Amino acid sequence: TLSLSRTSTDQQIYPRMGSDFSFSLQLTPPYSLLRKTDHGILDKNGKPLKVSNWRDINYDMQSSENRYKWIEYHKWSFKGSVFTKLVGDLVLMARAQFGYLGYYNRKWGYSPFEGFRVGGDGMSGYDTYGSEIVSLRGYENYSLTPQAMSSYNTTGNYYAGNVYDKFTVELRYPVILQPQSTIFALLFLEGGNCWSDIRNFNPFQIRRSAGVGVRVFLPMIGLLGVDWGYGFDNHDGNGGSQFHFVIGQQF
Repeated sequence: TLSLSRTSTDQQIYPRMGSDFSFSLQLTPPYSLLRKTDHGILDKNGKPLKVSNWRDINYDMQSSENRYKWIEYHKWSFKGSVFTKLVGDLVLMARAQFGYLGYYNRKWGYSPFEGFRVGGDGMSGYDTYGSEIVSLRGYENYSLTPQAMSSYNTTGNYYAGNVYDKFTVELRYPVILQPQSTIFALLFLEGGNCWSDIRNFNPFQIRRSAGVGVRVFLPMIGLLGVDWGYGFDNHDGNGGSQFHFVIGQQF
């Protein structure tokens, strides 16, 4: 994993100016390109067939245990925020996010782990598949996530996208700025989407929302908040009016 970040904000809780950028890249070795055994076909001795080239392997005939014995992927992530002080303590925040989970071998396909689940408040419990949870207010949790990205996922037991983008604009104004507590209100415009394949990626095909919210930071508890968002692009009945809660995180 390689991570690069740069921040120039004047403070962490309620930044009035500056920017915050981060880029990360995760890589695994290309295990499938080194394989010389097709576990989906048996030779005359009843053993997995030896092949001369990884291109001759038929992964559709293999069990999930053999196909995903070694997980491979390369994962790219970018997040950038810019804070601009307008009048007094009124702040405009603009943020853009992008993530892509790639593969080395199209026949092997996308990794069933480390994908993206988009929609809702971004709060969830333990995720067995290590998916990255991406909030998008105005829609139900994970409702913007593709539900079948490969033959592995057609069972419906797991779903996650492999590429996403998200854009946010917030207008923030503080109610209380004290060392003991910080409270500020906000208006937001937001849009984003998630795709199962990079070939279908369209940065302008986004699900839009708008709303209002409030944040409260208490030193002994952390950040708390509530948002009301309205999803304009009703996606399978998951848009419309939605309430979202924040505990210890920021959108």
